[in-house]
Amino acid sequence: MKRRIVMSMLAGATLLASTLLGATPAQAAEAPSAAAQSADLPAEFGTDWHDPITAAPPVSRPSGRSCHVTVAEAQFRDFTPYTGTYTPPEGCGDRWGKVVLRMDGKVRGRQFDRLGYLHIGGVEVFRTSTPQPSPDGIQWSVEKDVTRYSDTLRTGHDVEMLIGNVVDDTYTGIIDVKVTLTFYEGRRATAPDRVLTLDDNTLTTPRNSERILAEVYATGSGGGCEEYWYLTVPSQAPYSCQADNGPYREVQIKVDGRLAGIAAPFPTVWTGGWSNPFLWYVVPGPRAFDIKPIEYDLTPFAGILNDGRPHRVEVAVVGVPEGQPGWSTPVNVLVWQDAKSARVTGKLTTLQNGDLANSSTYAPGSEHRVDTEGDHRLTVAGYVDTSHGRVTTTVRRSLANTSTHRWGDGENPDALKATWRDDESVTVDGRGPARTTRAHRTYTMDGTTTIGAGDRLRTVLTLGDRAEVSVTRAGLRTAWYRLDDTYAGDATYTINVPRDQRHAVGTTSEHYRIRGSAGCYDRSLATVQGVLTGERSDC
Repeated sequence: MKRRIVMSMLAGATLLASTLLGATPAQAAEAPSAAAQSADLPAEFGTDWHDPITAAPPVSRPSGRSCHVTVAEAQFRDFTPYTGTYTPPEGCGDRWGKVVLRMDGKVRGRQFDRLGYLHIGGVEVFRTSTPQPSPDGIQWSVEKDVTRYSDTLRTGHDVEMLIGNVVDDTYTGIIDVKVTLTFYEGRRATAPDRVLTLDDNTLTTPRNSERILAEVYATGSGGGCEEYWYLTVPSQAPYSCQADNGPYREVQIKVDGRLAGIAAPFPTVWTGGWSNPFLWYVVPGPRAFDIKPIEYDLTPFAGILNDGRPHRVEVAVVGVPEGQPGWSTPVNVLVWQDAKSARVTGKLTTLQNGDLANSSTYAPGSEHRVDTEGDHRLTVAGYVDTSHGRVTTTVRRSLANTSTHRWGDGENPDALKATWRDDESVTVDGRGPARTTRAHRTYTMDGTTTIGAGDRLRTVLTLGDRAEVSVTRAGLRTAWYRLDDTYAGDATYTINVPRDQRHAVGTTSEHYRIRGSAGCYDRSLATVQGVLTGERSDC
């Protein structure tokens, strides 16, 4: 999947809210029925196809007065960032019920997938990647609830946005985007009091911080094998992407050198991934346009961080040698303050770091095989003495990864079946009955690429993004949801020929289901040769 790849250049209530109300591509108009389109289906991909769309839910919006601000408007041709100035809206006050970011993009011609970010006042409020265009051109939109960044948005700031791009005689697509913010006036939503960034990997929190959450927009990107980290193999195996310890990756955050959080990175497949851009032209893989940050509850460290001095906060990716490029890990820190205390003291009481297991075993033969198993556990706990009493926070997180990678000589066929699990519980005890948020996340990937007669490359792939989240108080469940976002694709085209001779065919689908105490959402999409043939909602 490397040597022949159409190479990509992309390289607990908080969790509940971000999943139900987080970033999603804006919805297109309702598609015609499959029966109405079946007579018009092309025999193969042409020079145009349906604009990118996902089955994920749109961002909900409150009723009432709203105000709009344009944050960025740019055409990206190279790696020069767009710079501008953000000014808060007039007429909607500064106590918003919700703030929604929307990016509208368009591109035509030929172009790779590209990774992009938007910073306001140094805070990363949005990270995305782009679809690959048709010769005739595509348009797409992405929305994200950015209410959590309200502290940043109340004052004017510098803006920086970049979707790094290369435009030349071959890759002609200029990426044209516009980003707006819509502010909804109303009862002030629950949001952090402060949004901080790191200063040369150091953090200084307000001395009355009572809850501290770090978010890391971790992406393997920028070219090279870390774009496909889940396919890397130990160095003794004959494969085009090697890593000393195989494909196990873990994103760690440390405070003053002590391990403070662990997480499994989401195995994002960009829109040129798995050797086959025809899998992604209409329906992208889960999270490809909506790159969610990994969240770490650092509240057990508040007693240490609240001393008024800078503390070192660092992010590392297990499996990547120190100093080797390939991962981007920008950090925001969200802080809730005790309004009735000038100083909140506390103590870190528990730090139990289990042994990190990481084993990749290579078995040679006519079919090469690497079996990987990895797991890690971490428990941290601490208390803060607030104006409303002592509050103890205990965070438990366990990770597990299993994968089997098989390939033949010449990496044909090339197959991977992998599962990642990231289980977390956060218990807050104080000011009433103990409250526990539990999240069980499961990511799956099962695919095969083969090259047959006539240089016909075929990729069959299924991806899964699943989660079960519950909130309990005094042992009684008060909120819950189950998420299942499944993508499936099967596409074939001729390699080593000009673009207009690929004779590509392909079917893709996505089924996004979420059910819980907040309601039900269930939507399915299906495409054939770039035509949207099915769109169904069951809730």
